[in-house]
Amino acid sequence: MEPDKAAPLDPLTKVALESLKDIAVPQPVSWMPQTWGWALAAILLALAVTIMLIRWVRHYRANAYRREALLLLDGLEKDLNGTATRDQALRALAAILKRVAIAGWSRAEVAGLSGAAWVAFLNEHGEGGHALNALLDDGEYQKDSNAGTLASSDILAAARTWIRRHHVSA
Repeated sequence: MEPDKAAPLDPLTKVALESLKDIAVPQPVSWMPQTWGWALAAILLALAVTIMLIRWVRHYRANAYRREALLLLDGLEKDLNGTATRDQALRALAAILKRVAIAGWSRAEVAGLSGAAWVAFLNEHGEGGHALNALLDDGEYQKDSNAGTLASSDILAAARTWIRRHHVSA
């Protein structure tokens, strides 16, 4: 047989080949949810994520004064290890704590506090207030430079704790 010529097909095979159709390709599957429930769940999830993001941004902005105060304490710590005197450092620490309190509460409520009322305010509104009370009261009477340095680091640690953890009453 010659390779170019094909064998004649019998009539039954010829009819069968002519009746063949192309393969049917199904329609592409839609990415849209098939029920309203999934659409509603997606909308509620997007809404919840948006609300959580807005609350986080508000919380972050509301606590900017805390971050600034902690940076000021870092600078104060460098001053304590440098040339600043203990009295200057304690006055600066008191000013930082007062600024934090004024930022968290109304000026009328906090600005006039001093002495025992100020210490009571610190104790009442956050952790570290008791430590600040004891260390600030004893700090004025320490004349030894080694004890002063130790107390200064304790005071700064207590101030950091109070700044981070004080709670503002609404």
